[in-house]
Amino acid sequence: MQTKIYLFLFLIIGFNVSAQEQKMTDAEIAAFKQDVNVVSKKIKTLSTDFVQYKHLDFLSKDIETSGKMVFKEPALLQWQYKKPYNYSIVFKNGKILINDEGKKSAVDIGNSKIFARINKLIIGSVSGNMFDDKEFTISYFKLKGQNLAKFIPKDATLKKYIKQIELTFDKEEATVVQVKLLESSEDYTRIVLKNKVINAKIDDSVFTN
Repeated sequence: MQTKIYLFLFLIIGFNVSAQEQKMTDAEIAAFKQDVNVVSKKIKTLSTDFVQYKHLDFLSKDIETSGKMVFKEPALLQWQYKKPYNYSIVFKNGKILINDEGKKSAVDIGNSKIFARINKLIIGSVSGNMFDDKEFTISYFKLKGQNLAKFIPKDATLKKYIKQIELTFDKEEATVVQVKLLESSEDYTRIVLKNKVINAKIDDSVFTN
């Protein structure tokens, strides 16, 4: 059970190397962080479609899945995969609720420090609120029309599972448009968020799995 959940968690958070990356200056970093923090504090709810590309070194083609993600502050989060299979996972009241094509199960996050940390990372990656220098070594870059923040975990246990996280932000909106994860191996995942709707009314019943 835990192995399957770990695999899911690693699937949803990728890695990207771009020749167009330019390091931000200290002034640019300060301005970028301020913009993101201002916007993230205003986000009460967020729903978005997503397309996930999972790269496995032994496969010639990335595995593509898609679905919908819904977030409601302070910590309600649902990821629902719709294609090519039905699988949803909800983070709610300190628990992970799983619905695997009708087969339901639950895990108490409080029983695992690593689950708790990953839960915090996922919610932070959605809201853009991850700029914690105590938890990560963070570097900042400029792209065409976008900003990129790279997070390397400082915690040795977490680093065994998550080598690096990357969040790509739309420069004008200061919201996350892509989440990437480089695992401890060289496999990686890229999730593209699109059709975002911010602060629409979302009933708590959405997070019943």
